[in-house]
Amino acid sequence: MFDIVAFIPRAVIQGIPLLYGCVGETITEKSGNLNLGTPGIMYVGGICGVIGSFVYEQKAGDHMIGFLAIAIPILCCLIGSLLMGLIYCFLTVTLRANQNVTGLAMTTFGVGIGNFFGGSLIKLSGADVPSIALSKTHAYISATLPFAKNLGWFGKIFLSYGFLAYAAIAMAIIAAITLKKTRVGLNLRAVGESPATADAAGINVIRYKYVATCLGAMIAGLGGLYYVMDFASGVWSNDAFGDRGWLAIALVIFTIWRPNIAIFASILFGGLCILHMFIPSGTNLAVKELYKGIPYLVTIIVLIFTSLRNKRENQPPASLGLSYFREDR
Repeated sequence: MFDIVAFIPRAVIQGIPLLYGCVGETITEKSGNLNLGTPGIMYVGGICGVIGSFVYEQKAGDHMIGFLAIAIPILCCLIGSLLMGLIYCFLTVTLRANQNVTGLAMTTFGVGIGNFFGGSLIKLSGADVPSIALSKTHAYISATLPFAKNLGWFGKIFLSYGFLAYAAIAMAIIAAITLKKTRVGLNLRAVGESPATADAAGINVIRYKYVATCLGAMIAGLGGLYYVMDFASGVWSNDAFGDRGWLAIALVIFTIWRPNIAIFASILFGGLCILHMFIPSGTNLAVKELYKGIPYLVTIIVLIFTSLRNKRENQPPASLGLSYFREDR
C-alpha cells in the first residue's frame, strides 16, 4: 500500500531546498542575469552556516541560546551567499564577462570552497567518519509546533516542518506578488526584458541587476543551509548535495518564471526524488536504480515541452544571459 501520509511530508522536506534555489534563481533571471552558479552558491550557503554553527557549538557547549543557535548559521549563510552574488555581479555586470562561463566557474568554485572548509572542520572535530554532526543546532532549526503530533494526519502533512520550510513558502509568495503587483517588480521585469529601454526610462539598470542577483543568491544559499541543518539532520558530508542546485535551475523553466508555481513544482520534484523508496521493486536493485532516474527523465520532458510553448508570457526575459552595454543604447 502506498502511504500518502508518510510520502507527502518527505516530499516537502526533499523539495524545500529546490524551492529556495528556484525562487532565488527566478528573481535573478528576471533581471536578465542567468546565474548557473546557483549550485555552488547553495553549497557555500550550507558550509557557511555549518562553520557558524560549529564555532558557536564549540564555544557555548551545553549553554547554547536558542536564538543565537538559529541566528548565527542563518547570518553566516546569508553573508557567504551574498559574497558569491557580489562576485558574480562584478564579473558579469561590471566587467561584462560571459554569464554562462562565469556561472559554471562559480559552481566549481563554490563546491571547492565547501569541500575545503568541510574537510577542515571534519579534521578539527576529530570525527571517525568523513562527516561532521551539528545535532544541537539541528534540534533548534528543525523544531516543529508542539501540538502537531496531536492532530493526526493533518498535523503530519501540514505542521510537521521546521520554520525554514514555511519561510521558503512565504518567500515564494512574496516574490510572486512583488514581481507582478509592485513598481519594483515592474522595473525589474523591464530591466530583464529590455535594459536599454529601462535605462532610457530612468531605471538604474546596474543597481537592479546587482540587487536582484545578490538577493537571489542569498535566498538560494538558504536552500543549502536548510539541506544541511534540517533535511540532513545537521550532518555535513563533502559532495553530499548531489544535483539539487541543477534541478532548482531546471525548475525555473518548469515554473515559467513564476515563484508561486515553484511551491507546488518543488514538492512535485521532491516527491519524484524519493518515489523509488515507495514503489515496490522486490529484490531487483536494477529496477530501483531506474526509479531513481525518474526526476531527471521528467526534467528532460518538461524542458522539451516548455521550449515548444509559443506564448510570450511563457518565454524567458528577452535579455536573459546577455550583457548590457550602455554605450550601445
